[in-house]
Amino acid sequence: MPIRVVVADDEDLMRAGLRMMLGTQPDLLVVGEAADGAQAVRVAEAGRPDVVLMDVRMPVLDGVAATAELAERCPGARVLVLTTFELDEYVFAAVRAGAAGFLLKRTPPEALLAGIRTVAAGDALLGPSVTRRLLAEFARSAPPGGSAAGRRRWPR
Repeated sequence: MPIRVVVADDEDLMRAGLRMMLGTQPDLLVVGEAADGAQAVRVAEAGRPDVVLMDVRMPVLDGVAATAELAERCPGARVLVLTTFELDEYVFAAVRAGAAGFLLKRTPPEALLAGIRTVAAGDALLGPSVTRRLLAEFARSAPPGGSAAGRRRWPR
C-alpha cells in the first residue's frame, strides 16, 4: 500500500516539481495539493494522507498554524515541514505544533524521499544542519558537571 502524500506549498513550481518527483516512486502517491495552509487542512481531511509536506510561509494560514490544526483534526497525518528558511524559531514552532520532521528545500531529492518514508513509519526527522544547531543549543543550556543527577532529562 503506497504512502499517501499531500503537498502544501504556495509556489506552483515547487508543488509541480514535488508531485513529479514523488510520482516516480512506486511506494508514494500524491493524494492532494494545497497553495495555502487552510487549503492544506481541507485537502488533508478529504485525502487522509500519511504525510503532509508543509511549507512554513504560506498565505491565509501559515504552515505552523496549519500543522497545529492537522494535529488536532487529522491525527493520522504526519507533517514533514519543507522550507527555505533555516530559522530556529520555525523549527521549534513547527515541532511544538506537532510536526514529525523538518527539512530544508535544499535537501537532496533522495534524502527528501527517505524523510517522507521515515516520518510515514512513525519516526521523527530533522535535517543535519537543524540537528547540529539544536544540539549546540542543548549543549549551551545543559548545566555543566559530571553528575547525571544535575542534568536535564529528556522528556518521555
